[in-house]
Amino acid sequence: MTITAADIRRDVKEKDIKFLRLMFTDILGTLKNVEVPATDEQLDKLFENKMMFDGSSIEGFVRINESDMYLYPDLDTWIVFPWGDEYGKVAGVICDVYTPEGEPFAGDPRGVLKRNLKKMERLGYKSFNLGPEPEFFLFKLNENDEPTLEVNDKGGYFDLAPTDLAGNTRREIVNVLTDLGFEVEASHHEVAIGQHEIDFKYANALKACDNIQIFKLVVKTIARKHGLHATFMAKPVHGINGSGMHCNMSLFTEDGKNAFADPAGDMGLSDVAHSFIAGLLKHAYNFTAITNPTVNSYKRLVPGYEAPVYVAWAGRNRSPLIRVPASRGLSTRVELRAVDPTANPYLALAVLLAAGLDGVENKLEAPEAIESNIYVMTEEERKAHGITDLPSTLHNAVKALREDKVVTEALGEHVLVNFVEAKRIEWASYAQYVSQWEIDNYLELY
Repeated sequence: MTITAADIRRDVKEKDIKFLRLMFTDILGTLKNVEVPATDEQLDKLFENKMMFDGSSIEGFVRINESDMYLYPDLDTWIVFPWGDEYGKVAGVICDVYTPEGEPFAGDPRGVLKRNLKKMERLGYKSFNLGPEPEFFLFKLNENDEPTLEVNDKGGYFDLAPTDLAGNTRREIVNVLTDLGFEVEASHHEVAIGQHEIDFKYANALKACDNIQIFKLVVKTIARKHGLHATFMAKPVHGINGSGMHCNMSLFTEDGKNAFADPAGDMGLSDVAHSFIAGLLKHAYNFTAITNPTVNSYKRLVPGYEAPVYVAWAGRNRSPLIRVPASRGLSTRVELRAVDPTANPYLALAVLLAAGLDGVENKLEAPEAIESNIYVMTEEERKAHGITDLPSTLHNAVKALREDKVVTEALGEHVLVNFVEAKRIEWASYAQYVSQWEIDNYLELY
Protein backbone atom coordinates (compact mmCIF):
# COMPACT_ATOMS: atom_id res chain seq x y z
CA MET A 1 0.00 0.00 0.00
CA THR A 2 1.36 3.39 -1.02
CA ILE A 3 1.54 5.97 1.77
CA THR A 4 0.99 9.61 0.83
CA ALA A 5 1.87 12.91 2.49
CA ALA A 6 -1.82 13.33 3.27
CA ASP A 7 -1.84 9.96 5.08
CA ILE A 8 1.09 11.07 7.22
CA ARG A 9 -0.46 14.45 8.04
CA ARG A 10 -3.64 12.66 9.09
CA ASP A 11 -1.69 10.23 11.31
CA VAL A 12 0.17 13.09 12.98
CA LYS A 13 -3.10 14.81 13.84
CA GLU A 14 -5.26 11.83 14.77
CA LYS A 15 -2.59 9.95 16.75
CA ASP A 16 -1.22 13.09 18.42
CA ILE A 17 2.32 12.50 17.18
CA LYS A 18 4.75 15.04 18.59
CA PHE A 19 8.11 13.99 17.12
CA LEU A 20 9.44 12.55 13.86
CA ARG A 21 12.50 10.35 13.54
CA LEU A 22 14.16 10.73 10.14
CA MET A 23 16.17 7.50 9.94
CA PHE A 24 19.12 6.50 7.77
CA THR A 25 22.01 4.03 7.99
CA ASP A 26 25.76 4.68 8.07
CA ILE A 27 28.38 2.60 6.28
CA LEU A 28 28.91 0.31 9.29
CA GLY A 29 25.20 -0.51 9.42
CA THR A 30 24.21 1.59 12.42
CA LEU A 31 20.74 3.10 12.24
CA LYS A 32 20.94 6.87 12.74
CA ASN A 33 18.22 9.48 13.05
CA VAL A 34 17.49 13.17 13.10
CA GLU A 35 14.50 13.95 15.33
CA VAL A 36 12.30 16.95 14.59
CA PRO A 37 9.01 18.17 16.05
CA ALA A 38 5.95 17.04 14.07
CA THR A 39 4.82 20.56 13.19
CA ASP A 40 3.26 21.61 9.90
CA GLU A 41 6.41 23.55 9.07
CA GLN A 42 8.68 20.54 9.57
CA LEU A 43 6.32 18.27 7.65
CA ASP A 44 6.40 20.72 4.74
CA LYS A 45 10.20 20.60 4.73
CA LEU A 46 10.15 16.79 4.92
CA PHE A 47 7.83 16.38 1.94
CA GLU A 48 9.79 18.95 -0.09
CA ASN A 49 13.08 17.09 0.54
CA LYS A 50 14.53 20.05 2.41
CA MET A 51 15.61 18.28 5.61
CA MET A 52 19.34 18.98 6.03
CA PHE A 53 21.87 17.36 8.39
CA ASP A 54 25.61 17.39 9.05
CA GLY A 55 27.08 14.43 7.17
CA SER A 56 30.63 15.02 8.44
CA SER A 57 29.74 13.51 11.82
CA ILE A 58 28.52 10.20 10.34
CA GLU A 59 30.88 7.23 9.90
CA GLY A 60 32.10 7.02 6.31
CA PHE A 61 30.06 9.92 4.94
CA VAL A 62 31.88 13.16 4.05
CA ARG A 63 34.62 15.54 5.22
CA ILE A 64 33.78 18.59 7.32
CA ASN A 65 34.12 20.91 4.31
CA GLU A 66 31.43 18.88 2.49
CA SER A 67 29.11 18.42 5.43
CA ASP A 68 25.67 19.50 4.15
CA MET A 69 23.50 16.51 3.25
CA TYR A 70 19.77 16.11 2.65
CA LEU A 71 17.31 13.45 3.75
CA TYR A 72 14.71 12.37 1.17
CA PRO A 73 11.96 10.35 2.91
CA ASP A 74 10.61 7.09 1.53
CA LEU A 75 7.00 7.65 2.60
CA ASP A 76 6.17 3.95 2.29
CA THR A 77 8.43 3.28 5.30
CA TRP A 78 6.29 5.48 7.59
CA ILE A 79 5.72 3.88 11.02
CA VAL A 80 4.18 5.07 14.27
CA PHE A 81 6.13 3.66 17.20
CA PRO A 82 3.92 2.03 19.85
CA TRP A 83 5.90 3.59 22.65
CA GLY A 84 6.22 7.15 23.87
CA ASP A 85 6.62 9.17 27.04
CA GLU A 86 5.29 12.28 28.69
CA TYR A 87 6.63 14.30 25.78
CA GLY A 88 4.33 12.62 23.26
CA LYS A 89 4.16 9.89 20.62
CA VAL A 90 6.95 9.35 18.10
CA ALA A 91 6.77 8.28 14.45
CA GLY A 92 9.50 7.66 11.92
CA VAL A 93 10.37 7.34 8.26
CA ILE A 94 13.44 5.87 6.56
CA CYS A 95 15.27 8.29 4.29
CA ASP A 96 17.72 8.20 1.41
CA VAL A 97 20.70 10.55 1.60
CA TYR A 98 21.25 13.12 -1.15
CA THR A 99 23.86 15.75 -1.92
CA PRO A 100 23.09 19.50 -2.10
CA GLU A 101 23.13 19.10 -5.89
CA GLY A 102 20.14 16.75 -5.69
CA GLU A 103 22.14 13.60 -6.51
CA PRO A 104 21.98 10.31 -4.57
CA PHE A 105 24.91 10.27 -2.14
CA ALA A 106 27.45 7.59 -3.11
CA GLY A 107 28.08 6.75 0.56
CA ASP A 108 24.44 5.98 1.40
CA PRO A 109 24.16 2.18 1.88
CA ARG A 110 20.46 2.20 0.99
CA GLY A 111 21.34 4.00 -2.22
CA VAL A 112 24.03 1.40 -2.98
CA LEU A 113 21.44 -1.37 -2.81
CA LYS A 114 19.00 0.61 -4.97
CA ARG A 115 21.71 1.08 -7.61
CA ASN A 116 22.36 -2.67 -7.75
CA LEU A 117 18.63 -3.40 -7.95
CA LYS A 118 18.43 -1.16 -11.02
CA LYS A 119 21.10 -3.27 -12.69
CA MET A 120 19.03 -6.37 -11.86
CA GLU A 121 16.02 -4.77 -13.55
CA ARG A 122 18.06 -4.01 -16.65
CA LEU A 123 18.83 -7.72 -16.86
CA GLY A 124 15.12 -8.48 -16.98
CA TYR A 125 14.24 -9.29 -13.38
CA LYS A 126 11.53 -7.51 -11.45
CA SER A 127 12.27 -8.38 -7.83
CA PHE A 128 15.06 -9.69 -5.60
CA ASN A 129 13.37 -11.16 -2.55
CA LEU A 130 14.95 -11.68 0.86
CA GLY A 131 13.78 -13.68 3.84
CA PRO A 132 16.24 -12.87 6.68
CA GLU A 133 16.68 -14.86 9.90
CA PRO A 134 18.49 -12.58 12.37
CA GLU A 135 19.42 -14.20 15.70
CA PHE A 136 20.20 -12.35 18.91
CA PHE A 137 21.13 -12.87 22.55
CA LEU A 138 19.37 -11.51 25.63
CA PHE A 139 21.58 -10.71 28.63
CA LYS A 140 20.71 -9.29 32.04
CA LEU A 141 21.51 -5.70 32.98
CA ASN A 142 23.41 -4.98 36.19
CA GLU A 143 22.38 -2.54 38.91
CA ASN A 144 23.76 0.33 36.79
CA ASP A 145 21.71 -0.75 33.74
CA GLU A 146 24.87 -1.91 31.99
CA PRO A 147 24.95 -5.15 29.94
CA THR A 148 26.37 -8.30 31.50
CA LEU A 149 27.01 -11.72 29.99
CA GLU A 150 24.50 -13.33 32.36
CA VAL A 151 21.53 -14.87 30.55
CA ASN A 152 18.06 -15.10 32.08
CA ASP A 153 17.31 -18.61 30.83
CA LYS A 154 18.86 -22.03 30.34
CA GLY A 155 16.75 -22.88 27.31
CA GLY A 156 17.76 -24.66 24.14
CA TYR A 157 16.36 -25.03 20.65
CA PHE A 158 12.55 -24.62 20.65
CA ASP A 159 12.37 -24.98 24.45
CA LEU A 160 9.33 -23.80 26.43
CA ALA A 161 8.96 -21.94 29.73
CA PRO A 162 10.00 -22.32 32.51
CA THR A 163 13.31 -23.25 30.81
CA ASP A 164 12.93 -20.35 28.37
CA LEU A 165 12.30 -17.38 30.66
CA ALA A 166 12.51 -14.86 27.82
CA GLY A 167 9.22 -15.97 26.28
CA ASN A 168 7.32 -12.90 27.48
CA THR A 169 9.99 -10.60 26.06
CA ARG A 170 9.76 -12.32 22.69
CA ARG A 171 5.96 -12.16 22.75
CA GLU A 172 6.00 -8.40 23.34
CA ILE A 173 8.55 -7.98 20.55
CA VAL A 174 6.27 -9.97 18.24
CA ASN A 175 3.23 -7.88 19.26
CA VAL A 176 5.08 -4.63 18.57
CA LEU A 177 6.38 -5.89 15.22
CA THR A 178 2.87 -6.96 14.26
CA ASP A 179 1.51 -3.52 15.20
CA LEU A 180 4.16 -2.01 12.93
CA GLY A 181 3.03 -4.11 9.98
CA PHE A 182 5.50 -7.01 10.12
CA GLU A 183 4.19 -10.47 9.18
CA VAL A 184 5.90 -12.53 11.89
CA GLU A 185 6.11 -16.20 10.93
CA ALA A 186 7.80 -17.77 13.96
CA SER A 187 9.37 -16.95 17.32
CA HIS A 188 11.51 -19.40 19.24
CA HIS A 189 14.49 -20.02 21.46
CA GLU A 190 17.65 -20.83 19.52
CA VAL A 191 20.29 -23.49 20.21
CA ALA A 192 22.51 -21.54 22.63
CA ILE A 193 21.42 -20.40 26.09
CA GLY A 194 20.11 -16.85 25.94
CA GLN A 195 19.81 -16.97 22.14
CA HIS A 196 16.61 -16.23 20.23
CA GLU A 197 15.17 -15.92 16.74
CA ILE A 198 12.08 -14.19 15.36
CA ASP A 199 11.37 -14.80 11.68
CA PHE A 200 9.32 -12.41 9.59
CA LYS A 201 7.97 -12.82 6.07
CA TYR A 202 10.19 -12.22 3.08
CA ALA A 203 9.91 -9.02 1.08
CA ASN A 204 11.71 -7.33 -1.78
CA ALA A 205 15.31 -6.71 -0.81
CA LEU A 206 14.98 -2.99 -0.09
CA LYS A 207 11.91 -3.44 2.11
CA ALA A 208 13.49 -6.45 3.82
CA CYS A 209 16.64 -4.47 4.69
CA ASP A 210 14.48 -1.62 6.05
CA ASN A 211 12.67 -4.24 8.13
CA ILE A 212 15.95 -5.59 9.53
CA GLN A 213 16.93 -2.13 10.77
CA ILE A 214 13.53 -1.52 12.40
CA PHE A 215 13.55 -5.06 13.80
CA LYS A 216 16.85 -4.43 15.59
CA LEU A 217 15.52 -1.18 17.04
CA VAL A 218 12.37 -2.87 18.34
CA VAL A 219 14.23 -5.84 19.83
CA LYS A 220 16.68 -3.62 21.70
CA THR A 221 13.93 -1.26 22.93
CA ILE A 222 11.61 -4.00 24.24
CA ALA A 223 14.48 -5.96 25.79
CA ARG A 224 15.51 -2.88 27.77
CA LYS A 225 11.93 -2.55 29.00
CA HIS A 226 12.25 -6.06 30.47
CA GLY A 227 15.58 -5.34 32.16
CA LEU A 228 17.57 -7.09 29.44
CA HIS A 229 20.15 -6.14 26.85
CA ALA A 230 19.67 -7.48 23.32
CA THR A 231 22.80 -7.88 21.25
CA PHE A 232 23.25 -8.85 17.61
CA MET A 233 26.97 -9.39 18.16
CA ALA A 234 28.10 -12.45 16.19
CA LYS A 235 29.80 -14.38 19.02
CA PRO A 236 29.31 -12.84 22.48
CA VAL A 237 30.12 -15.99 24.48
CA HIS A 238 32.96 -18.47 24.02
CA GLY A 239 32.07 -22.14 23.68
CA ILE A 240 28.49 -21.83 22.40
CA ASN A 241 26.87 -21.05 19.06
CA GLY A 242 27.10 -17.54 17.68
CA SER A 243 24.34 -15.56 15.99
CA GLY A 244 23.77 -15.70 12.26
CA MET A 245 21.43 -13.97 9.85
CA HIS A 246 20.72 -16.55 7.19
CA CYS A 247 19.59 -14.89 3.96
CA ASN A 248 16.96 -16.68 1.86
CA MET A 249 17.08 -15.17 -1.64
CA SER A 250 15.12 -15.51 -4.87
CA LEU A 251 14.77 -13.67 -8.17
CA PHE A 252 11.39 -13.00 -9.78
CA THR A 253 10.66 -12.11 -13.40
CA GLU A 254 8.38 -9.43 -14.80
CA ASP A 255 5.52 -11.90 -15.17
CA GLY A 256 5.67 -12.88 -11.48
CA LYS A 257 7.47 -16.20 -11.92
CA ASN A 258 10.22 -17.42 -9.60
CA ALA A 259 13.32 -17.46 -11.80
CA PHE A 260 14.93 -20.09 -9.55
CA ALA A 261 12.16 -22.67 -10.06
CA ASP A 262 12.14 -25.33 -12.79
CA PRO A 263 10.38 -28.63 -12.07
CA ALA A 264 12.34 -30.27 -14.89
CA GLY A 265 15.70 -28.97 -13.68
CA ASP A 266 18.26 -30.70 -11.48
CA MET A 267 16.91 -30.61 -7.90
CA GLY A 268 13.92 -28.66 -9.24
CA LEU A 269 16.17 -25.65 -9.84
CA SER A 270 16.46 -23.58 -12.99
CA ASP A 271 19.68 -22.84 -14.84
CA VAL A 272 19.38 -19.31 -13.43
CA ALA A 273 19.39 -20.68 -9.89
CA HIS A 274 22.43 -22.87 -10.55
CA SER A 275 24.30 -19.93 -12.09
CA PHE A 276 23.28 -17.62 -9.22
CA ILE A 277 24.68 -20.20 -6.76
CA ALA A 278 27.86 -20.43 -8.84
CA GLY A 279 28.27 -16.65 -8.66
CA LEU A 280 27.83 -16.65 -4.89
CA LEU A 281 30.42 -19.41 -4.50
CA LYS A 282 32.87 -17.66 -6.86
CA HIS A 283 32.82 -14.43 -4.87
CA ALA A 284 32.14 -15.82 -1.36
CA TYR A 285 35.68 -15.44 -0.05
CA ASN A 286 35.83 -11.86 -1.33
CA PHE A 287 32.45 -10.58 -0.08
CA THR A 288 32.83 -12.06 3.42
CA ALA A 289 34.25 -8.77 4.77
CA ILE A 290 30.85 -7.21 4.01
CA THR A 291 28.65 -10.07 5.23
CA ASN A 292 30.80 -10.64 8.33
CA PRO A 293 32.27 -7.22 9.04
CA THR A 294 33.70 -7.33 12.57
CA VAL A 295 36.72 -8.89 14.25
CA ASN A 296 34.26 -10.88 16.34
CA SER A 297 32.47 -12.25 13.25
CA TYR A 298 35.32 -14.69 12.67
CA LYS A 299 34.99 -16.18 16.16
CA ARG A 300 31.63 -17.50 14.90
CA LEU A 301 32.94 -18.83 11.57
CA VAL A 302 34.70 -21.86 13.05
CA PRO A 303 33.85 -25.57 12.84
CA GLY A 304 31.69 -27.14 15.53
CA TYR A 305 29.05 -24.49 16.17
CA GLU A 306 26.73 -24.88 13.14
CA ALA A 307 28.14 -21.83 11.36
CA PRO A 308 29.33 -22.42 7.78
CA VAL A 309 33.07 -22.42 7.23
CA TYR A 310 33.37 -24.11 3.85
CA VAL A 311 32.59 -22.73 0.38
CA ALA A 312 30.20 -25.32 -1.02
CA TRP A 313 26.48 -25.84 -1.58
CA ALA A 314 23.88 -28.54 -1.03
CA GLY A 315 20.21 -29.32 -0.77
CA ARG A 316 19.12 -30.16 2.76
CA ASN A 317 22.65 -30.48 4.14
CA ARG A 318 23.32 -27.60 6.53
CA SER A 319 27.10 -27.86 6.74
CA PRO A 320 27.99 -25.94 3.53
CA LEU A 321 27.87 -22.18 2.97
CA ILE A 322 24.76 -22.41 0.78
CA ARG A 323 21.78 -24.72 0.93
CA VAL A 324 18.52 -24.93 -1.00
CA PRO A 325 15.53 -25.44 1.33
CA ALA A 326 13.07 -28.14 0.29
CA SER A 327 10.21 -25.83 -0.77
CA ARG A 328 9.71 -25.47 -4.51
CA GLY A 329 7.49 -23.47 -6.87
CA LEU A 330 7.11 -19.83 -5.82
CA SER A 331 8.98 -20.65 -2.57
CA THR A 332 12.14 -21.88 -4.31
CA ARG A 333 15.05 -20.02 -2.78
CA VAL A 334 18.76 -20.09 -2.05
CA GLU A 335 19.88 -19.76 1.57
CA LEU A 336 23.29 -18.23 2.31
CA ARG A 337 24.18 -19.17 5.89
CA ALA A 338 27.37 -17.21 6.60
CA VAL A 339 25.92 -13.70 7.01
CA ASP A 340 25.76 -12.48 10.60
CA PRO A 341 23.53 -9.73 12.03
CA THR A 342 26.38 -7.23 12.48
CA ALA A 343 26.37 -6.85 8.69
CA ASN A 344 25.01 -3.69 7.11
CA PRO A 345 21.98 -5.32 5.44
CA TYR A 346 21.92 -2.91 2.48
CA LEU A 347 25.59 -3.49 1.63
CA ALA A 348 25.36 -7.23 2.27
CA LEU A 349 22.43 -7.66 -0.10
CA ALA A 350 24.07 -5.41 -2.69
CA VAL A 351 27.17 -7.62 -2.89
CA LEU A 352 25.18 -10.87 -2.73
CA LEU A 353 23.00 -9.71 -5.60
CA ALA A 354 26.01 -8.58 -7.61
CA ALA A 355 27.80 -11.90 -7.05
CA GLY A 356 24.74 -13.93 -8.03
CA LEU A 357 24.04 -11.83 -11.11
CA ASP A 358 27.66 -12.25 -12.21
CA GLY A 359 26.98 -15.97 -12.25
CA VAL A 360 23.75 -15.49 -14.18
CA GLU A 361 25.20 -13.05 -16.74
CA ASN A 362 28.19 -15.28 -17.45
CA LYS A 363 26.23 -18.55 -17.23
CA LEU A 364 28.60 -19.93 -14.61
CA GLU A 365 28.14 -23.60 -13.71
CA ALA A 366 27.78 -24.53 -10.06
CA PRO A 367 30.04 -27.34 -8.80
CA GLU A 368 28.55 -30.58 -7.54
CA ALA A 369 26.27 -30.35 -4.53
CA ILE A 370 27.82 -31.74 -1.35
CA GLU A 371 25.23 -33.72 0.59
CA SER A 372 27.59 -35.29 3.14
CA ASN A 373 28.70 -33.62 6.38
CA ILE A 374 31.66 -31.43 5.46
CA TYR A 375 32.59 -30.95 9.12
CA VAL A 376 33.73 -34.61 9.39
CA MET A 377 35.66 -34.62 6.10
CA THR A 378 39.43 -34.64 6.15
CA GLU A 379 41.35 -31.83 4.51
CA GLU A 380 42.23 -34.19 1.66
CA GLU A 381 38.56 -35.10 1.13
CA ARG A 382 37.54 -31.45 1.05
CA LYS A 383 40.31 -30.70 -1.43
CA ALA A 384 39.18 -33.58 -3.67
CA HIS A 385 35.68 -32.03 -3.77
CA GLY A 386 37.06 -28.55 -4.51
CA ILE A 387 35.85 -27.21 -1.15
CA THR A 388 37.72 -24.16 0.15
CA ASP A 389 37.51 -22.22 3.42
CA LEU A 390 36.07 -18.79 4.16
CA PRO A 391 38.53 -16.18 5.51
CA SER A 392 39.66 -16.88 9.06
CA THR A 393 40.13 -13.24 10.11
CA LEU A 394 38.77 -9.81 9.29
CA HIS A 395 42.26 -8.85 8.10
CA ASN A 396 42.27 -11.57 5.43
CA ALA A 397 38.68 -10.82 4.45
CA VAL A 398 39.34 -7.12 3.87
CA LYS A 399 42.41 -7.89 1.75
CA ALA A 400 40.31 -10.22 -0.40
CA LEU A 401 37.50 -7.67 -0.70
CA ARG A 402 39.74 -5.17 -2.47
CA GLU A 403 40.76 -7.77 -5.09
CA ASP A 404 37.26 -8.53 -6.40
CA LYS A 405 36.08 -6.24 -9.20
CA VAL A 406 32.45 -7.40 -9.11
CA VAL A 407 32.11 -6.84 -5.37
CA THR A 408 33.97 -3.53 -5.29
CA GLU A 409 31.91 -2.17 -8.20
CA ALA A 410 28.74 -3.18 -6.36
CA LEU A 411 29.86 -1.09 -3.38
CA GLY A 412 31.21 1.87 -5.31
CA GLU A 413 34.48 3.68 -4.68
CA HIS A 414 33.23 5.89 -1.83
CA VAL A 415 31.86 3.04 0.26
CA LEU A 416 34.81 0.77 -0.52
CA VAL A 417 37.46 3.30 0.54
CA ASN A 418 35.69 4.31 3.73
CA PHE A 419 34.72 0.77 4.71
CA VAL A 420 38.26 -0.56 4.19
CA GLU A 421 39.75 2.32 6.19
CA ALA A 422 37.33 1.76 9.08
CA LYS A 423 38.13 -1.96 9.13
CA ARG A 424 41.87 -1.35 8.87
CA ILE A 425 41.66 0.78 12.02
CA GLU A 426 39.49 -1.85 13.74
CA TRP A 427 41.93 -4.65 12.94
CA ALA A 428 44.96 -2.61 14.03
CA SER A 429 43.30 -1.85 17.36
CA TYR A 430 42.44 -5.52 17.88
CA ALA A 431 45.89 -6.77 16.82
CA GLN A 432 47.60 -4.55 19.40
CA TYR A 433 45.31 -5.55 22.27
CA VAL A 434 46.70 -8.01 24.83
CA SER A 435 43.85 -10.40 25.71
CA GLN A 436 43.23 -12.39 28.87
CA TRP A 437 43.82 -15.57 26.84
CA GLU A 438 47.39 -14.45 26.14
CA ILE A 439 47.99 -13.65 29.80
CA ASP A 440 46.62 -17.04 30.86
CA ASN A 441 48.71 -18.96 28.34
CA TYR A 442 51.99 -17.06 28.18
CA LEU A 443 52.67 -15.04 31.33
CA GLU A 444 53.97 -17.91 33.48
CA LEU A 445 55.20 -20.12 30.64
CA TYR A 446 57.65 -17.54 29.37
